[in-house]
Order: sequence, then C-alpha cells, then structure tokens
Amino acid sequence: MVRLLHYAKRYRKQIILGPFFKFLEAFFELLLPLMMAMLIDEGIAVGNSTRIWQMAGWMVLLTVAGGICALICQYFSSIASQGFGTELRNQMMKKINQFSHDDLNLFGTDTLVTRMTNDINQLQLALAMLIRLVVRAPFLSIGSVLMAFIIDARLGMLYLLLLPIFCVILYLIIRYAVPLYQKVQQRLDRVNKLIAQNLSGVRVIRAYARTETDTKVFAKTTDELADINEKVSNISALLSPSTTLIMNLGVITLLYLGGFSVNEGTLQQGQILALISYMNQMLLALIVVSNLVVIFTRAYASGQRVNEVLDTEPSLVSPENGKIEKQLNQPLVEFNHVDFRYSKDAGLSLTDIDFSIEDNTVIGITGGTGSGKSTLTQLIPRFYDSSAGTVDFMGLEVREWNLKELRKQIKMVPQIAVLFHGTIRENLQWGKTDATDDECWEALKTAQCLEFVQKLPSKLDTLVMENGKNFSGGQRQRLTIARAIVSKPKLLILDDSLSALDYQTDLDLREALKNDLNGTVIIISQRIRSLQQAKQILLMDSGRISAVGTHEELLKHSAAYQELVDSQEEV
Repeated sequence: MVRLLHYAKRYRKQIILGPFFKFLEAFFELLLPLMMAMLIDEGIAVGNSTRIWQMAGWMVLLTVAGGICALICQYFSSIASQGFGTELRNQMMKKINQFSHDDLNLFGTDTLVTRMTNDINQLQLALAMLIRLVVRAPFLSIGSVLMAFIIDARLGMLYLLLLPIFCVILYLIIRYAVPLYQKVQQRLDRVNKLIAQNLSGVRVIRAYARTETDTKVFAKTTDELADINEKVSNISALLSPSTTLIMNLGVITLLYLGGFSVNEGTLQQGQILALISYMNQMLLALIVVSNLVVIFTRAYASGQRVNEVLDTEPSLVSPENGKIEKQLNQPLVEFNHVDFRYSKDAGLSLTDIDFSIEDNTVIGITGGTGSGKSTLTQLIPRFYDSSAGTVDFMGLEVREWNLKELRKQIKMVPQIAVLFHGTIRENLQWGKTDATDDECWEALKTAQCLEFVQKLPSKLDTLVMENGKNFSGGQRQRLTIARAIVSKPKLLILDDSLSALDYQTDLDLREALKNDLNGTVIIISQRIRSLQQAKQILLMDSGRISAVGTHEELLKHSAAYQELVDSQEEV
C-alpha cells in the first residue's frame, strides 16, 4: 500500500491539507466536553446566565468551524482518492499492454479484470479513509486520555487500562482476517471468470442444454465466495461489539468511581459529564479505528495483488531504437531453424522451422488441426519469442525491431473476427488512425464489403455492436480484413479468416488483394481452394513443415497433401 502511494504524488497538497483540516475538526471536538463542563459547573450550577451564553456561543462556534473543516477535508480526500485510483488504473492498463501473450496467459483475463476494478476500488477507499480518519481517530483517542488526566489523574488511569485490551483484540482479528481477505479476492476472480465464460458462450450453453448444469456450477462458486465472505465478516464484526463492550464497562466503572469523587467534593458534576463525553469520544474513535483496520486489511490484500501485476517484468522487451529500413536483397520473412514451446514445461509446438518468404508474394499455409499453422505466424509480429533459432523480418531479427514499428508493418486478421463497439469508420481507423473516408471506402471495396456497407442507412457511421453481433459471420470477417488492409501493410496475415466466405467472395477477395495491396499475403486455411494460386504452400504436420511447393508440385510429390485435397470433394 505504501509503495502504491507513489501514484498519488500529484495530489500531495490534498493528502497533506486534508488531514490538517481533519485535525482541526478533532481539536475543536475535543474542546467541547470541557466547555460543557464549564457551562454546567460555572453557569447552570451557580445560576450565571452570562457564563451559560458565553460557553454556549463558543460551543456553537466550534461546532460550525469543525463542520467547515470536515467538509474541506472530504473535498480534498475525494479529489486525492479518485485521482489516485485513475492514475493507478492507467498505470495498470499501461503495464498490461506491455505484457506478451505469455504474461497474459500467466495471469488470466478474469483476475486482471478483478485487480483493475475491485482491488483498486479497495485501495481508493483506503486512501480516502487515510485522509479523513487516520489522523482524527488516534488524536481523539489519545486526546481523550490526556483531557481525562487533566480533569482527574486517578480516573485517567482507567482510560490507559482499556487501551491495551483493545489493542490485543485488534491484533488477533487482523491476524486471522488478512489471509481470509486474500482468499475472498481469489474467489472473486473465479466468479468473474465464470461470468465472462457464461456470457460469451451463452449460445453454446443453450445449444448443448447445459443451462441448468452451468447454473449449478455458478451457484456453487458464488456460495463458496459467500461462505468465505461470511467467515471474514464475522471475524471483522467482532471489533465493534467488543470495543463497545470494553468502553461501556469503562463508563460504568467511571460512573461508580466518579460518584464517590463527587460526594467527596474532589470533582463536580460537570466534570463527571465531561469525563463520560471523553469516554464516549474514545469509544467512537476506537470503533472508527476498528473499521479502519478492516478497510486497511482488505486494502493490504488488494495492494499485494496490484503490486504483483506492476512488479511483473514483461517477458518481451522492445529495443528503444529499432531499425526499420529493409535490408537489400533479403527476404521479407525468414525462419532460421526455429523451435518454439509455449512454456518451459510444455513440449515443442514448432520444430526446426526453416523457410523464407519473398516480398510481394502470396504464401499459403495448411495442415491439420493443431499442426502449428497459427503458432508459426504469431512469431513474426513477435507475440512470442522463439525458443531456438531466429525469425527475421525485412532482413532484421524481430528481437531487434521496436515492437511498435514492427507491428505497424504487419497486420494480422485472427481466426475469430473481433470488432469493437463504435462505428464502422472507428473500427477501420484501428488499422490507421488518420484514415480518410476515401481510404476507408477503398479498403471496404478490396475486402468485398462495399456492397453491403453502402446499403446501410448510416454507411460508415453505422453503429457496430460489441463483437459485431449485428453483422453476419462473413460480414465480420470482411470488415476485419478491411481494417487490416486500410494501412497498406508490408505483410498481411489471414489466419483462417476466409472460412465464413462463400467460394465466389473468397476468390474475388483474393484477386482484389493481389491487385490492390502492394505487399505480401500469408493465407492460413484448410480450404485448399483458397491456397491454389499461392506462389508457395507450406504443409504443416505436428509442428513441422512436412512439404513445401506450389499446388501442382505438392499434388505430385506429397501424399499427405493429396489426402487433404481428396478429403475436399469440391477440389
């Protein structure tokens, strides 16, 4: 938590002035019982109306001043805590965007969402309470003890006896609550994961009649979260009643002992009432402290989870000044005996991949499911680093490229067409932020989207729902291709992104890419018809390149390719 305060440095003024004004409010509040005692003993008891009005006026003035100070503190704490949360979220998002695919797989989407939302909310609340109450509550507790000693040292000892008892209870509750709060956040990760999974896969769940089963799984998970929440809440809830019990016993003892002092004449009635007020102030302050302990305990657990993300060093590091000039007489892409595995404990997904791709050519990659087709192409824009060997782009190893510049040259259309909420124009401008309407229409024409987009009432301003749910599968695929080609990339990778297109549209799109795109295209597909015109086809099998050649060459020399062609009756 202390380390994370670094992200609140822009709000130093609010963090310093907020507690100062809260201190003034607490100081004014501490004077009120003393003035009440003077009002009773020097005014009401002796019938001195001047003293009564004088003390009443001072009490009203101090109350109003304390209220103003409290409002100022609330204002400062709101600015600081909200600003801190915003800065922390921005830093988290910046850090997450630096993560490689490996790093993202390590954490998982569900826990990153929880850390970005719930955990940072806990830290925001903790900072707000730090500004509002951390100075006030201890000051009132200690101040009440000191004021009690000023009034009567013998009764003041009673206050000192109660504090250690409270501290022991506080320590025990903290000891058992912190681990449980960490488990609460972990269970929350699991709930978020199930929610995301069920919402994104609701059609599949219904198609397989799994609604009832998945509902039971979700109910079980939420019950586990509720159980551990109930357990930690029960432990934390012991603070307030135990504090109240201790302080009320103190008040009873104070009344008992104070009664003798009044009878003996060593204390007056107003002073007894002041001591009771200070006891109540101490009671309320300690209850606030106990609630603060709960808040800071949760914040501590959340802070550890946030720090875990911020402290993670990205496994892929981008050189600051990478070269972007193409080396003369070098292939556009070159794999040099590349091996790749997704993790240290996993087996090889790619083995001894060795081939090159010339500029302005069309390359096809095919093979069975799980043969490594998509994995191979993800090494080119450096989503992952090879385990052995090197991958070169434009004559330079991809590790030497600045990642931003490298990925500007390469555009990939993934297997699952992903569109973002916004207009068609805004989605296309993901590919090129300053793309004009003419460039957008040109990309739509090449991607075979022109006809259906022109028929839309709002055309480029048509709203795209989340994930493009208001478009068909084929329309989504073509829109994602248009988004990729609007910037005229050096290399376009179509990762099985023609599967939802009919054969005529598939052919028209490939012809348009050949004519309109001055660059290299890699087409990954199991549909042989989509690859027939490629200058070179790579046949993948179990992470290896089993054959390389044109369509005609592979038909003659590769039995595996012939089997693949024979399995597709239309070829």
